[in-house]
Amino acid sequence: MKLVRYGERGKERPGLIDAEGTLRDLSGQLGDITGAILAPESLARIAALSPTDLPPVEGTPRLGPPVGQVGKFMCIGLNYADHAAETGSDLPEHPILFMKATSAINGPHDDVVLPRGSKRSDWEVELGVVIGKAAKYVSEADALSHIAGYCTINDVSERRFQGRLSGQWTKGKSCDTFGPIGPWLVTPDEVPDPQNLSLRCTVNGETMQNGSTRTMVFTVAQIIAHLSELFTLHPGDVIATGTPPGVGMGRKPEPVYLKPGDVMELEVEGLGIQRQTVRMDEAPR
Repeated sequence: MKLVRYGERGKERPGLIDAEGTLRDLSGQLGDITGAILAPESLARIAALSPTDLPPVEGTPRLGPPVGQVGKFMCIGLNYADHAAETGSDLPEHPILFMKATSAINGPHDDVVLPRGSKRSDWEVELGVVIGKAAKYVSEADALSHIAGYCTINDVSERRFQGRLSGQWTKGKSCDTFGPIGPWLVTPDEVPDPQNLSLRCTVNGETMQNGSTRTMVFTVAQIIAHLSELFTLHPGDVIATGTPPGVGMGRKPEPVYLKPGDVMELEVEGLGIQRQTVRMDEAPR
């Protein structure tokens, strides 16, 4: 099942994509797609609906992030062996965790807006995980049962803010619009093995990243189990599980960074394609 939220920013309505690719409206069945409806029982009730009984949505409305009211937006750093190698970093002993502000969350096709002073903004295609059932002290064997769905995420990163402004990576990860999620939230029945998915990112049509979740240092199950030892994962929480090689800061002979007018397309196998145009923040001082 592919769940979506569509419509004007801040006024998104719930929907699903049927087997023919038609967007169907779910607002007669629920108010929104948030943690409150991501429990297995609630998803089972939605899955039991006949899509043909749901009204089709006309036109091509904006797609918002497929889950609303996100509590925590967590990210795992250096979680691909080949990405760690391109950055000259040692493999971590435990999952590296940093947080991305929820105010960075963006629709999958919304513009990415570079903040003032940005000269080193970068792309990162990632497999996203959305929690559906609260997780505290869960085992690796049980971890995947706490997932409501998977999605594509672009962990956009301003490398100077991230590494040279002192403090945590969060500074370079949390700029407004730096967290495109979607287009869909795909339920686990359609993702039999999260450790066997291809990931791809192009910039202006040129392939930059072309990897696989097979090269993750820590699996999705290991990440969830580890985080649940530290704090409770709540329904609606989002985890970006790391990026494969090919980021701009790792390009040779010189790094390549985003500039206004660039177009990024990102895809995780089976989870849909994002497309964002880059522009500079023109807000008045």
